[in-house]
Order: sequence, then structure tokens, then C-alpha cells
Amino acid sequence: MAGKTPVLVIGHKNPDTDSVCSALAYARLKTQITGEEYIAKRAGHLNEETQYVLDKFGVKAPEYLKDVSTQVKDIEIRETKGVSGDISIKDAWALMKEQNVVTLPVVEKEKLIGLITISDIAKSYMEVYDSDVLSAAKTGYKNIVAALEGSVEVGDENECFDSGKVIIAAANPDMMENFIDRGDLVILGNRYEAQLCAIEMNAGCIVLCEGAKVSLTIKKLAAEKGCMIISTPFDTFTVARFINQSIPIRFFMKSAGLITFHEDDFIDNIQEVMAKKRFRDFPILDKDDRYIGMISRRNLLGANRKRVILVDHNERSQAVAGIEEAQILEIIDHHRLGTIETISPVYFRNQPLGCTATIIYQMYKENSIVPDAQTAGLLCAAILSDTLIYRSPTCTPFDRESAKELAELANLNDEEFAKNMFKAGSNLSSKSVKEIFYQDFKRFTVNDISFGVGQINSMSEEELTDIKEKVLEYISTENVVETGTVFFMLTNIMTESSELICSDEKAKDIISTAFNVNVSGDSVKLKGIVSRKKQLVPAIMEALQQ
Repeated sequence: MAGKTPVLVIGHKNPDTDSVCSALAYARLKTQITGEEYIAKRAGHLNEETQYVLDKFGVKAPEYLKDVSTQVKDIEIRETKGVSGDISIKDAWALMKEQNVVTLPVVEKEKLIGLITISDIAKSYMEVYDSDVLSAAKTGYKNIVAALEGSVEVGDENECFDSGKVIIAAANPDMMENFIDRGDLVILGNRYEAQLCAIEMNAGCIVLCEGAKVSLTIKKLAAEKGCMIISTPFDTFTVARFINQSIPIRFFMKSAGLITFHEDDFIDNIQEVMAKKRFRDFPILDKDDRYIGMISRRNLLGANRKRVILVDHNERSQAVAGIEEAQILEIIDHHRLGTIETISPVYFRNQPLGCTATIIYQMYKENSIVPDAQTAGLLCAAILSDTLIYRSPTCTPFDRESAKELAELANLNDEEFAKNMFKAGSNLSSKSVKEIFYQDFKRFTVNDISFGVGQINSMSEEELTDIKEKVLEYISTENVVETGTVFFMLTNIMTESSELICSDEKAKDIISTAFNVNVSGDSVKLKGIVSRKKQLVPAIMEALQQ
């Protein structure tokens, strides 16, 4: 397709307020700086806290993007125009030569109804001997006139030849009477008697070769008998060769079992089909099954990988599916270095701050751009969320300072807004335990050992106690056990502490080593531990390395 595709700015699989708001704000900044199109996307379901923030500032949620693997729409789709099934084989051949293609799509009301190929046209010449084929195909007289470069002397060219056979009247009139039937199309010359005989035998059409003159008597009789008269400059032999070129392509096109693809199909999924079917071209449809264009195997070689900017993560396990096929342009993050690999060097910005949004606000200032009130509100909300209203040990003076400036630009009371935001986020009564468990769940890998950590933040100890009972029951289910060692943080923002649930004995041993505590039962209370990123995960990794 023509033009550059937009750059996608996207956070991690379990989007929190920081990843979503940072993606939105950074897409706006990049668009403003470069003039190119940058679009924020999300890789998972929005939680209540983030939805509250978007609603508060009147921002539409980024579109969900499940996979960034290369799709058909990332290929240069050849915009071969669809043709009507009524055009002649001659016209189809001319279009193929003009466009340098071997396949034409036959389209009716934007929907694909068939395909005509050079092979189909060849077969129409080499394999069709039936003299009734023109009428069987309901060939329009307009097509016949065009194929013979002729003119209509009598009759309406908008009608069609739909009964009878095609014959060449080379015999004398007495013999002609034996093989001309009603409705036939008769090819003949300038002999008056032969023309008269064909009309009197109720021919449907006579074709006069070599520009033969038509007398007024013949014209009058033909009109009375409903016989079409076509005059052509070609000789009889040429007319006999060319007349089949007038047949509408609808008669020869393939209409059953067409192999089509949709523009949202992934390249990996269509390659196998294309390899098995030895067709040169394949039609592409949109989501409403409307015809768009054509592709060939050769087009796959020039597929454009999606251009992506990752925010708030750099772990492959947290990235949107298909990231290994995308062209990563930038990574903006505040977490530890992870496992994302790139083919070529990228712009990578990683700072030890409490929030990715703080980095992005810093980039606004570096480019001398003041974010509008809406964008400032999004960035402020992200900082307040990730720093737990400045209570997290990840929070730096620069995070606090940035949030205060952004709150002023957005006309917000940061503390009051944050409390309402966390209250909206902790309203989990309508959610299933599975939704709660995976709402903010991340996987990590160290020395080929993988583990997962989920976290719920709340300002209510009562709510956390209720969630704990549900999580304890769910964490022992088979689908969780299969993921390996799992931890779940129940973080009380007000008391600045967390109760940590462990999935198995191995998890308990790791926490005992990491924090020098005795884990009795299925959980342990960790005072002062509220940050998964800065406090819990590093301690777990150090314990695993020991």
C-alpha cells in the first residue's frame, strides 16, 4: 500500500496506568516533533484505575493490539482494479497486457465473484469448439461489435445473443436452408441472396464481412424479422477467429473454491497456503469481504515489518505477541534491563525513576514543548499510580517534582485525585478471581529460571483480606501451577506494606532467603515493601542466584 504506516507506541501485556498513559503521551510528543503519525496501542485489558483516568480526562482508550507480527496489510498490495464479468475476453486480454498482470479479479458491488487468468483465456481458444458457446455465454452484441471492430446496421447492440449457434454461410442459398435455424448468428459476405435467405430463415443476427454494403431492402426485412445486422471490415476467416473473443469472461472465470486472504491475516498463516497452491496471484479482502487488491509470493519478500516503540517494559515475556517480527525503533523504560533483542541499534532510554511518564515529561521539556492540560493529567496520573502517591521507594524527588508541575498544568489536586483514582482501581467486587490475579501480573527470568509476580494495590485492609482468600484458592489451581513459581503482592498503600502470597514450598524458600524471614502458612507480611520493581523482584533474583 502507498505511504508509510504509522509507528505504534505500546506498553506491556498487562497494561497499568503508566504504560497506557505513557504510550498516549509519547505518541502525541513524537507526532508533534516529527510530523509523522504515531499511534498509541495497548497489549491487554484495561484495569478500572486506568479506565477511571481516561474517563476523567476524556481520552479514548488506545485500541487493543493482540499481535504485531507482519500482516497482509504490511505487504505492498497491488491495486489491480476489479472488472465486470460482462467484459469480453478481448478486453480482459488488453487489460492484462496494459497492467502487466496474469490475473484479473471479477468484482460485483465491491465483492469478488471470480478470477480470470491468462490460462483461462488460452483454454477458451484451444479447447472450445462448440458453435453454441456464444449463446450459452449470453454474449452481448456490444461485445461482438467491439471484437469485430464493426458497426450495427440494424438492431440494438445492448441486447445479447442468447440462443442459436454461430455458422459461416459459405454455401449457396439452397443449401443454407438446411443448416440455418431460428436465432442463429450467420457470418456471410456481400451476396444479396445469402443475406436474404439468412433473414428469411429467422437468423438472430447476420455479420457481413469486408464492409459489405447493406441494401435498404435487406435492412427493412431484417428490422421486420428482428434480425440484428453487424458490418465488419474483417474477412470471413478473421471474423471466425475473433468472434469468440467477444464472450464475456463470466463464462470462463473461476468462481468456486477461490483462495482469498484478508488484510488482517498474518503472513506466517498464509505462506503455507500460498506454497501449496501454485497460483500466481491471490485476492485480498477487507474485514467486510470487499475486494482490495492482489498479492503474489514475490510480495512476501518485500513485507514491511511493523514499526514499534516500547514503553514501560523491555522484557520479551511482557511484550506484545509477535514482537520478534517487529522493527523496534525505541524503548523508553524505568525497569531493569530485560531480554528484548533487536536486529539493529535502537534509541534506548532507561532511567532509574519511579515512572516511565516522568521520563516522557522530561522529554517534553527537552523539546521545549508544554503538554496540554489533558496530556499533563495523563502523565500526572501515571506518576501518582506508579509511585503510590510518592510512597514507593522507587519514587525520586524528580518524580514528585514532575507530578506537581503536571498537576498544576492539569489543574489537579494531586493527593485528592490519587485517592479517587486508587479507590476506583480497588473496586474489584465485580471481577473474577482470575481477572484480579492477572490484572497486574508480570513474568521474569533469571538464569533460565522463570517466575511470576502479581500485585494488587489498595487503600483498604478489609478489601485486601477479602482478595487474599480468593487468591489463595486460585493460586493452587492447575493453570497457575503450570506457570511455575508464583508470588502475589497484596499492597496496602496507607500502611506502606505488603502481604506476599507464595504458590509453593519453593516460593517460600526463596522469600525466606531473600528477606531473612520465616514463612509460615501460605503468606508473609513484609513491612516497608510496596514496590515489585525495586524491592521484591531484585531480592528474589538475588536469592535465586545464591
